[in-house]
Order: sequence, then structure tokens, then C-alpha cells
Amino acid sequence: MFGNLFEEEEEEGFSSIISRGRVAKGGDEPPPPRGRSNLCGIKNQGGTCYLNSLLQTLLFTPEFREELFNLGPEELGCLEDKEKPGAKVRVIPLELQRLFTRLLLVDQQSATTADLTDSFGWNSSEGTNQHDVQELNRILFSALEHSLVDTTGSTFIHRLYHGTIVNSIVCKECGNVSQRQEDFLDLTMCVSGVSSLEEALWNMFVEEELFEGNNLYRCAQCDRLVTAAKSAKLRKLPPFMTMSLLRFSFDFTKCERYKETKRYSFPLTINLKPFCEKNDEDDCDYSYELFSVIIHKGGCYGGHYHVYIRDIDQLGQWEPPEEDRKPKMQQQQVREEVKEVCEPKLKEDDPLSVLTAVIAQEPSKSVLLDQLGQKLMDKIGSSWSKKFRKHYGPIGKFLQSHNDVFLLVSNGTRVALKANPPSPVTEPPGPPEQTTNSDPPTAPDSGAADKRPELKLEGSHWFDLNDSTVTSIRESDIEKQFQGKESAYMLFYRKTQLHRPSEALNNPQYKVPHHLIQLAQEENIRLRQTREECEATNNTVELRLHLAPCYRPENGALQPISKERNEGTALSFDRRKTVGDLRLAIYQMQELWEGDMALTVAKSLPAGLHLYNTLIDDSVSLYSAGIYTNSDLFVWNGREVCGVSILTGAEWEPVLLNVVRPFMGEDREQKLEEGVECLEGRGGFENGGPGLKKEARGFAGGATLWDVKEALGEPKESLLCQEHKGGRTERQEQGAGEGGGASGWRVFPPDDMQRTLKELSLKDGDALLVLEPHSFDSSAFTLNGDVVTVTTPSDCRWLQVEFRPHGDGEKEEERRKIKVPATGNMLLCEVKQRTVEELQLQEQLSGAQYCLRQVDCTGKLLPPVCEELSVRDAGVRLMTTLTLCPGNAPKASQLFLHFSVGAAPSAGLEMDIIVEKTCTVKECLKAMLDAVRLDGTCWHLRRLDWCEEVGEALMDEDASLSELKINNGETLVVTEGQLPPKGFLKLSVWLYTDPRNNSTVSMQTDFNHTDNGHAEEQMPVEATAGETRGCLPHLCGGNMAELRSVGQVEISDEVSLEDLKIQVLTLPALQDVCVPTTTFMRVWQLEGRRLVRILRGQQQTLRKLKLTSGTELCVQQLLTEEDLGPKEVLLNVKMGVPGKRCYYPPEELVWDASRDSSPRSLRTCLAAHYGLSPDSLRLAKHQPDKHTWEEMSNWNQQVSKRKKKKKAESLLGAPFHLKDGDIIGIKNLLIDNNKDFSTLEDEEGQQRLREQAEQRRKGEQAAGSLKKAETTKSRKPEVALSINVGVFR
Repeated sequence: MFGNLFEEEEEEGFSSIISRGRVAKGGDEPPPPRGRSNLCGIKNQGGTCYLNSLLQTLLFTPEFREELFNLGPEELGCLEDKEKPGAKVRVIPLELQRLFTRLLLVDQQSATTADLTDSFGWNSSEGTNQHDVQELNRILFSALEHSLVDTTGSTFIHRLYHGTIVNSIVCKECGNVSQRQEDFLDLTMCVSGVSSLEEALWNMFVEEELFEGNNLYRCAQCDRLVTAAKSAKLRKLPPFMTMSLLRFSFDFTKCERYKETKRYSFPLTINLKPFCEKNDEDDCDYSYELFSVIIHKGGCYGGHYHVYIRDIDQLGQWEPPEEDRKPKMQQQQVREEVKEVCEPKLKEDDPLSVLTAVIAQEPSKSVLLDQLGQKLMDKIGSSWSKKFRKHYGPIGKFLQSHNDVFLLVSNGTRVALKANPPSPVTEPPGPPEQTTNSDPPTAPDSGAADKRPELKLEGSHWFDLNDSTVTSIRESDIEKQFQGKESAYMLFYRKTQLHRPSEALNNPQYKVPHHLIQLAQEENIRLRQTREECEATNNTVELRLHLAPCYRPENGALQPISKERNEGTALSFDRRKTVGDLRLAIYQMQELWEGDMALTVAKSLPAGLHLYNTLIDDSVSLYSAGIYTNSDLFVWNGREVCGVSILTGAEWEPVLLNVVRPFMGEDREQKLEEGVECLEGRGGFENGGPGLKKEARGFAGGATLWDVKEALGEPKESLLCQEHKGGRTERQEQGAGEGGGASGWRVFPPDDMQRTLKELSLKDGDALLVLEPHSFDSSAFTLNGDVVTVTTPSDCRWLQVEFRPHGDGEKEEERRKIKVPATGNMLLCEVKQRTVEELQLQEQLSGAQYCLRQVDCTGKLLPPVCEELSVRDAGVRLMTTLTLCPGNAPKASQLFLHFSVGAAPSAGLEMDIIVEKTCTVKECLKAMLDAVRLDGTCWHLRRLDWCEEVGEALMDEDASLSELKINNGETLVVTEGQLPPKGFLKLSVWLYTDPRNNSTVSMQTDFNHTDNGHAEEQMPVEATAGETRGCLPHLCGGNMAELRSVGQVEISDEVSLEDLKIQVLTLPALQDVCVPTTTFMRVWQLEGRRLVRILRGQQQTLRKLKLTSGTELCVQQLLTEEDLGPKEVLLNVKMGVPGKRCYYPPEELVWDASRDSSPRSLRTCLAAHYGLSPDSLRLAKHQPDKHTWEEMSNWNQQVSKRKKKKKAESLLGAPFHLKDGDIIGIKNLLIDNNKDFSTLEDEEGQQRLREQAEQRRKGEQAAGSLKKAETTKSRKPEVALSINVGVFR
């Protein structure tokens, strides 16, 4: 249910309403067009599925839609005038008109309700709160009725939806009838104990309730208690009848809510004649037909809504669901018979033959990878898992092992035959949910129409509108919603007498005002142009060209001659063009090139650049050749480099090995100067003894161990050893703790010397120990069989109460202390009473008021505790000290507040007051003024911020202190002057600094004073963000940095982010800072001592950025310009050290998630950043609060073939919710076998969490059994639903 958290708004116009968050930057992707149903969905803001379902129901209620469109600007006003003073603009119906226009006429997959919810007065958090759709139905209709007062549409809600019930009580003795009439908007139908809607209506309007026995009725005519019968009937039927099903009930035995999931049927058509007061009219006057069913999936504390709707005006394109879409035409049967005669018999036991036949029968000779399994089942009647998996493995591995037959294209999403690779011109488009931005635009297949059954569908059909997704369903699917956790929740019926005019059918513009049609047409033109531009951009690939003259062969790979040319030459090229076009373009770039030119796909490996397949056919497109963004191409003559023949192909991939040799201690300084790493921790000695040295060397994967020994220049009698991984780690770690340990190495047997590195499964990063015979003369090396061992040196239940008869005045030796036995359930008043008795203070305290107060670490008295509460409920910890001193103790309904007049109070000089929690701000201010004997009305209250400075004002004087979340012990400042105007923000500004890095000195100017003269302020912050590119150090997990206060700014919420940065730079503490432009400054928002998000969009207003008064910001200087897009995420990435449980220093990476937010996209981005293959990377997100790593899988979850295909997993949504500053750990599987991402620091953190949980558990057991309400799972507090409406009378 969570929508996109990275969307932002455009500046103005109808386009901002159509595609909120689409800021044109670098060819940002436009919203996709409508799907095959030709209907538009609604985006979910995080928890607004209930709103989306109701809005779609109202849209597909033609009479409601047309009544709304009949209201013109002369009655409703214009949205452009809503900010003008005195203008009466009815915003809610205007925004509803625009939303309906977008849903009807704009060619996009889904529309947003952001502007509509803004007109409701909802803030950003309201979009994530779940509410009941029945409650929304009543509140929305009430808001519309209030908004349309004194207009021609003021009564249309009442005319369409309101009916009348008459309740009657009949006296059984005199026959007197007492009646009471009541109006209804919807009928609430009982579900518990009832099996159908008809039964519930019968119980409500036919069955009578008898008043008899002890429950008699007083008759007004008989003037005594008599037997009577009570009944209800429908007196007036509305055109639209809404039925709300009471699915949620309360179990008084368990004291909890639950959802009724049993079967509850309802008819598609219903006759309400038996339930009406007058039933002498025709049956058609009482007949209703079902046209909308709102469905709830989940439990009583949360879930998801979607809606089944009958398309009355036939606005959508209905087609049979996929499981029913089977060809039944005689013409297709004839084609199949001809096919069986012409084609040879298929070898169904040969998977290679079957898959080849499946792909070959497609017009484009290619199949989407996720559709291959279904097409295989259609071909042979059995799935791959059932028929071939046992003998041939997974289908993906089978395709990869037969790469001479099959070719994976479109970033691995489509498989084709290698002899006939798919052409981007003839490739058929897939369904909307399966196409990706990386695929080129495709022309419609001429034979596509033959594949679909040519059904001429007449009449209205049903659709499932599930937020942004719209799918066709059959009428019989409604019966599936009779029962279960996913079941019908609201039913909407319309009278069968309501007929639609013929001109309304298949006409979405019917009755839509002309000015709204014109706005929609302009937006469609803009969307069409944007899509064309995006299509051209999406087909541009970024290539890296590596020229042969810039490389030399070394260590089994190609090494750059100059480090400056290591990155290659960048080239942007259209992948729809051919290899020949690319070759010609390179010829034009390299005018001095002589001879033949070969283009070979290359890859940067740890050992160097390696070549794979050469592009031979100049007629194929780059897309068909498998060339995609960030591909490396090596430009050479196809034979040799620097006079040396180059071995190409996967079998000759170079391997980077760590060659380890023994060395003597006196050689250490020389080796360090030569750049050779000395492994003191894995084999070094103290006091100048012998140790090991390590050197990275690359070798061709097809080279044998003999070739390796010769390349190293070692004598024939030398031994080559591989690190023995069986028991090394445990011994080494054990030794490390004691200052020493040992590691084991296995000597390669003679037979292995003729085997290649690939055959021996040696990978990048593996260690190879080289020993000469004389090495065993040292005690450090021991040979035992074929194993070489390298040895290295190496009671609490009490409270203390202190009596202070004069507060803080007396000396320490004059104070009297006593330990009082106490438990968590003991009331504080009992603690006070025992203290008085033990210290014998009855006479001394007679007639005086004394209270218990806690003391902080500095000895300062904290606010008095409420003596009506227990020790635990008051937050008092056992084994601590309380002070008994003069003063009143607040009650549970009261607040103890400090206050001062004029300025922030100095320590010990503030005054105290006790007020009720329900007291308003105005009443609290008056009480404080009376306490200090001040008069006048030009005063207002302000809070203190966390750094003890005067903060934001309490703007709402009629709000209670509890509503404003003013806590016990808080300090308020009585400030002279009127309240500041609304819309002005007071923002605290902090500077991100790190004492470990001197590179930030340019931003660390003189902070020994602030603008108000107070001493320097520092706040440690747990930062989740990483370093600015090349400027600030990275901070991960639990590392602490410092934020230095640079002051506060007061600024309007209508200014832009750029204006805010300019004003921040004018603060006195930042006067010496030199920033070329504001794009060299990054602004973070602080929440809970964390850097939580980067403010984006230079021209975005502070109000659109959701900044409120009191928000804390953090500024960070950059060395390069930065302008992050709405879906560009700033991540901290760090590569794991091979073989160790630690990471290299982290780096910043900006990941563009606008086109694709799946794990595959992030993996491809990281692979391009590190120059590695995407398949060799393993990713995980760090959870600093839990000290755990959450691994990101490369494959989507497999689902049953009978279920609908799921969309690709998005890292921006559940369960990862990637955001700015998140830490991503990376494992290079080519050189690192350790798949565990956790470090020793993570284990220590988890151990601390376990110890804290155990302490809490023991504390709960010691305190006794808790109430069940306290042990239940904490849930998000329920918030009342409301819609704010202006006054239009």
C-alpha cells in the first residue's frame, strides 16, 4: 500500500496535477500510458486505497459524475483565485472535477489524488494513515454538501443517495401506532449470525420486535404499560442504495476486535418491495442492480481496499481474463491441423528440442524469460520443474549452459535463438507490466491480431480497480468475495429504471465541461512529446572504448600503459543502429587509425581488462548483439596487442592471485618501500623474526601451475601451496586473541601441476604460498604430510529518599537520607508515607506541602512526580534517589511547568506552575501572568528548543496543552508582543563536522560564539549519511559525528530552497565560508539525531518540501555541484574485504531509480561503478538499529502459474525502503567466498541488544504478571478522519 516516497511536485499548471513529482531532469521517465483496459487507476499515497476505491465508485456512477460536471466556474470559482483574500473558491468540488477529468481523458496509467487531499486539509502523514471506507463515504458526502451550499448542486447528494426509514410501534391493546421517521445515507447490514443480504434485510424490515413480559411499552393513548410490536420499513428509496456490511465485531470474551470472514452472499439484482412501507407500485420501482463492490483484504487493524465496478457507460475495453483467453475459433483449429501435418514430430523428451521449437514458433524468434515456462507448458502439457528439472537443473542454468543455441538479450529479460537474434523492429511488445525502460520501442506485430480471439463484446462488463492497476474480471468472480479475509465490505446498487442515453456510451467526454477537455488535451500533447523524447533517450547507451595502443599485455590480462587513460573513451550511441554504424563512427573519431578494426566485448576484471566475443556481423543492431549501457568495447586489429597474441573467451579469464612468500625481518623496510604487503597479522614475527610477504599477480585462467611457477621465476624444487580452509580460521582467531596462532597450507600434488587454474577452481583473491626447500630450516614452517603449518607469535528493590526541608539551601551534611524498600507496583504516595514514618517527620511536616522529586546527574531537581502513580508508571527507576522537598505534587490530570518572562530562564531562576492538561494555551498564559502580576493582552507563549533557547510560538491559543503535546516539566517563555504571522518558519541550522578529517576546515569557521552571544553548542549526531564526494568522511551505523550550531533563520515558507541556502550563508558563523553557488551546498533534514533526507529541487518552496517551524536542518559543503533528481538516491556503498569480516572505506554513490528501482538496476549501477560483472555481486542493506544486514536477492519471488504475475520488486518500497544515506554492503563473489555480511561490531551490537532484552524480561517477571492489554502488540494509534471545508453561506 505504500506509494512512492520520492515524488515531488512541479511548479504550476495542469501538468503538475497530472504528473506530480515529474520534474524534467535528464530525460526523466513520463508516466506510462493506459493499459489494455483503457481505464485509468489512482496512485496510492501510502495508505489511501480506501479513498481510491470510493473515488472510482463515484466516477463510475454516471449520475453523480454528471451532476458534478454541471457546476461551472461561475458557481464554484477558480482554483487560481483560492489564495486571494476574500475569494470564495469551493476547492473540494473543483479538485474532484479535475481528478475525474484526468481519470476520463488523460492518457496515463494512474492519476494522483495529492491535490484533492490537500484540499481536504490533510498533511503529509494523513496519506499514510488507514481509515474506514464507510466512514469516508459519510464524511466526504457531508463535505461536498457543505461546499455546495447556495449552488444549484446543493441538493444532488440528497437526491441521489438519501432515503427514509419509518420506525413504528403498534399497541396490541388499542391499536395505536407511534411512528418516527429518520433519514439514511447508507444501510448498515449485520453480518454476524446472518448468511445473506436478503436475510439481513428481512430481519431489519420484516421481523417485528415484541415488547412483553418485563419489557413492556408505555402507550400514550392507554396511558399504561402494554404489549406492543416494533418494526421498521423503507418509506423512500433513493436512486442509489449503499449497503455497508458490518464485517468487524468485538469479542467480549477475549476483549478484542475481529473480522467476520464467513460466507455472506448478496445478489446481483434485488427487489426491495417486501421491505417497503408502500408496495402497490410496479416491481420496477423497487428493483436494483449491483454496480460496485468495495472489497477489504486483511484484518480489523489494517489491510487493503480495492473495488469491483461494472462499467455502465462502456468506457473501458474489456477482454477475457488471461486464464480464460483460449483460442476456440475454427480457423485457428485448421491452422493447428496444418501445422501438425507440415512440422516434424517434436521430441518431447529432449529439452533442447522443445525450447528451440517454442522460441522458433514466435514471430520475433524470441520469448520473454518469465513467459517461457507457460509457453513450454502450452506446448507439451507439462512444466519444466515436473519434466526436466531433476535431470537438467533449473531452466535458467540450462539456457546459460547452451549459450551456443540461446542468447539472452534485453538485460537478460528475453531469450532468443542465436541463429536468429530478435530485431528491435520486429520484436512484439509485451504486456504493460512486463516491458521495461531498457527495451527499445517496438512496432506492433502484424500478426498480433490473429493471436487474440476476435470477440465482439456488447453491454457493460466488470473491472477490478486496485489502486494504479485495472484488470478485467468476469461477473462470476464476485462470488469469490462472499467470504474469507478478502471479502466484500460495501455494496452499491442502482435502480434498474435508470437508463443511459446512447450518446453517453463509449464517450468519456460526455457532459465534461469544455475548459476541462481543453486542459486534458493539452496535457495529452505534452505527455506524447515527453514520451517521444524519453524513448529516444532510453535507447541511447553509454559505451566505453578501449583503444589497443593504450594497453599492453601483462600478467594474463591487458593493462593500461598510462593511468590517465584507464577509464577509456566515452561514447554515446543509439543501440537501434547497427554494428557497422558503430564501426564507422569510431573510424571517424580515430582519423589516424590504420588497417583493420575489430570490436570486441571486454570486461574489467581484478587482474585487468579481458576480451570475450568479437562483433562480426555489421548488419545486426547493438541491441540484438547484447550491447547495453556501460558496456566495454576493445578496439584493435583482432589479432595482437604490442606484438603479442591475445587469448579471448571466458575460458581464458585471468585470475588475480595473492602470491605469498617467506621473508626475513631485516628485509621489512625494503619490502614496504617496494609496495609489497607484509602479513604481520597472518604470519609475521616480532623482534625482527621471519614472516610472510604478499604480492598480487594475475595469470590466465587456462594456464597450468607449471606455467605459474615459471612465470614467478621459481626453481623446480619449490613447493606451491594453497591455503587450507578446513580449520585455519578457528586456530587463527584463537591465536589472535592470545597474541599468536597458526595457519595451514596444502601442498599441490604433482598431478595438479598439469591442471589449469580454472580446473583447480582458483578464484580472484585466493592465496598461493611459494616455499623453497631451505624455508623448512626455520621453526616457523613445518611440513606434515602434504600440509604446511605456518606458526606466528602472539539486592536492588529499594529507593533512597533524601529529605531537604529548605530545598537546595542546606548543606550536604544537613540532609537526611533513608532507603525505603520498594517495588515497581508500589505507589509513590506509599514511598512518601514510609519516608515520613522512618524519619519521624510527622510533626515537622504537619500542615506543610511536600513532594517527591527526582534528581538528574548534575544534582538539579527535576519536576515533582505524580504520587497517584506507581513507581514504574511514573518512570522512576529502582536503586535511584528521590528528594522530599517543599512543594505541591501534580495530579494525574495536571502538568507541572516551568516558565519565565521575556527571555530564556537562567538555571534555577525559572518559576513553577501546575495547570490542568485540558487547559488551553490562552488559559495557561493568563494563569502565568496572574502568578507574576502582569496585565495586558500583548503577550504570547513560546517553547524552549532543545538547546535552551527561545523557540517557536504556540500559534493556536484555543488548543489544549495535551493537544500540543506539552509534557510534564517543560519550560515555556512568556514573550511580549503579538503572535507572529502564520506561514513564517523558524529553522535551526547546524553544520556537519567531523574532528577526524581536516578537509572540512573550510566550513569550520569560528564557532566560539553564536549570534545571541551564548557559548559554542555541539550536538553529537548518529549519521546515516556518507561523505560528500571527496570532502567529508563517511559515517556508518553507530559512528558519532558532531553538529555545530550556526544559528537560526526566520524565513517565509513560500521561498525556494535556493533562497534558504542564500540566507543560511548570511549567518555570522558562516561569513568566512566561500561557496561558488548554492549547488555546492547540500541541505539535510534532521529527525531524532539522524540525517534522514536531502532537500531536493532548487526552486521547490519550503512549503512543498513539507518544512514546518522548528525543523532542524544540517548543511554540508560540497566540492562539486549537486542537483539530485526526485528519484536519485544517495547511498553509502562499501566493498567487503575478501576473506575478512570488515569493509573497505565507504564511498558515495548516486543511484538513479527513476527508470528502474529493482535490485537488478542497483546491481547494474554498482557493477558499472566498480567495473565488475553484475552477476558477481552480492548486496545487502545495513540495519544499524538491529545491527543486521538484509540481503537483496537478484531474483523475483516465484509465484504459481495460476496467480497473476507480480511486478518487479522495488527497493524503494517494502521491505527495504531505500533512502538517502543508507549503507549498502557489497561482496565480490569472484574473490570473496564469505557470504556473511556481518562484522564483529555487528555481533557485539546484537549481543548488547540481547542483554537488554533479557534485562527487560527479568524486570517484567520480577514485577509480576502484567495486564493483557499491556502485553498486546502495540499498534499505530487510530486517528480520526476529517475533511476541512470553508464557510460558503
